[in-house]
Amino acid sequence: MPNAHHRVAIVTGGSRGIGRAIATRLAADGLAVVVNYAGGTAAASATVETITAAGGRAVAVQADVADEGAVAAMFDRAEQEFGGVDVVVSSAGRLALSTIADQDLEVLDALHRTNIRGTFVVAQQAARRLRLGGAFVGMSTSVVGTQFPTYGAYVASKSAVEGMTLILAKELRGRDVTANVVAPGPTGTDLFLDGKTQEQIDALAKAAPLERLGTPDDIAGVVSFLVGPDGHWVNGQTIRANGGMV
Repeated sequence: MPNAHHRVAIVTGGSRGIGRAIATRLAADGLAVVVNYAGGTAAASATVETITAAGGRAVAVQADVADEGAVAAMFDRAEQEFGGVDVVVSSAGRLALSTIADQDLEVLDALHRTNIRGTFVVAQQAARRLRLGGAFVGMSTSVVGTQFPTYGAYVASKSAVEGMTLILAKELRGRDVTANVVAPGPTGTDLFLDGKTQEQIDALAKAAPLERLGTPDDIAGVVSFLVGPDGHWVNGQTIRANGGMV
């Protein structure tokens, strides 16, 4: 595995929340980072500024992760700017809550376009372009296991992410490239907090034996381990980073 200061990461959805924490952590680890974003130009620029102000290397690249042409161009940009791609973290995602009975199917289609097709398109480019010693990380959710009501559409999409990523690990045999999934539990991001009452947030914070919400940095630390030298023997796994919630 190359020295961290010669490695390059693409982080989709890297402008805010868990994606931003992952991007800044990998930059702190010494990797050059491509911060992907869909539409939040200001947030992406702020993430890049945070990284560069700390002495890191980063560029922001706008791309719809479900658009194969845009994603291929993003990988091209990474190769042009930094020389190649060693780590891909597919953290771009959508969340929409509804009972299955009441789910708006247009919302379902939009969610699955980003979460399933988007992850697949990014994983496809990763499979073609990751260098020796590389790593792919998909992002799921611990709700795949806890099965909370109203998460049907979201869990359907994240179950797909888990399945495709673990198959990818087997398809990369002989490449010295790992593929794993991180499945956060309740984590204090805008995406998670939106639409929830304080009572709901407090109840979810108590669900884990550690009795708190996770933080984006908690999740970034797990990703840092998986894509670094100490985590390279971990392959084809889903890591449920949730404080012990079952």
